[in-house]
Amino acid sequence: MHTVQIKNVPIGPDAPLAIIAGPCLAESRDLCLRVGEAMRDRCAALGLGYVFKASFDKANRSSIRSSRGLGLDEGVKILASVGRELGVPVTSDIHEPSQAAPAAEAVDLLQIPAFLCRQTDLLVAAAKTGKPVNAKKGQFLSPQEMGAVVQKLTEATAQQGGGIILTERGTFFGYQRLVNDFLGLGDLLEMGWPVCFDATHSTQLPGASADAGVRTSGGRPDRAGLLARAAVAAGVQSIFMETHPDPAAALSDGATMLPLAAALELLEELAAIKTAVSRGKAN
Repeated sequence: MHTVQIKNVPIGPDAPLAIIAGPCLAESRDLCLRVGEAMRDRCAALGLGYVFKASFDKANRSSIRSSRGLGLDEGVKILASVGRELGVPVTSDIHEPSQAAPAAEAVDLLQIPAFLCRQTDLLVAAAKTGKPVNAKKGQFLSPQEMGAVVQKLTEATAQQGGGIILTERGTFFGYQRLVNDFLGLGDLLEMGWPVCFDATHSTQLPGASADAGVRTSGGRPDRAGLLARAAVAAGVQSIFMETHPDPAAALSDGATMLPLAAALELLEELAAIKTAVSRGKAN
């Protein structure tokens, strides 16, 4: 299996567990620094790799009135500033091919949203930046179908560039429910590239609630820890989670984000499980 280098953080079979985490939206520089600093310090103390995550734009919203974020120009400036100040790699999602190049100048890992993982032009634009690409598995795809995403990225030079990470984030099961297929997670792990598990979005209940006419997704963040622990035990190389000091006040994905204190506590459990898995393989 390949190891992908995200600046100073390796993600691969022989690397420490990597944590990709931060608030859903880059609501402000202060919020990003508060969350990023806390996660960075706890990951460092536990021997975990850390990549800061926040979005400059959220295009895949349930309602046209949902918060979108700071936008490309201001958003990537904040992300670049946060990365420099914290001394950690940074990632953000892109939604259009035109966003790939400017985003790649500010971040170290480009994320492809699950709903857009089949968009050839978006994949090609991301791969051609030379930055690593984290492709989230579409909620509508089988794990095997992610092979086509890998093929597009490798043919568009991602293999010669920064490499590929595949992220599991749940599959539609009827209406307003996601499930995680751990048999399929094993299939992803056999594709040759590092696999990340999105613990918070996997608890999402898509479009399940409406408040004052604004439809939003619900969630079960109380189950995020359970899923993350299972995924690390299964052998994933990275865990993705969104976290916020006060999810109820967050501008996006408040229904699924972990409170910052809970996320920091979860890291200790994940580090212990990763140690046990590594020792088991060594024996």
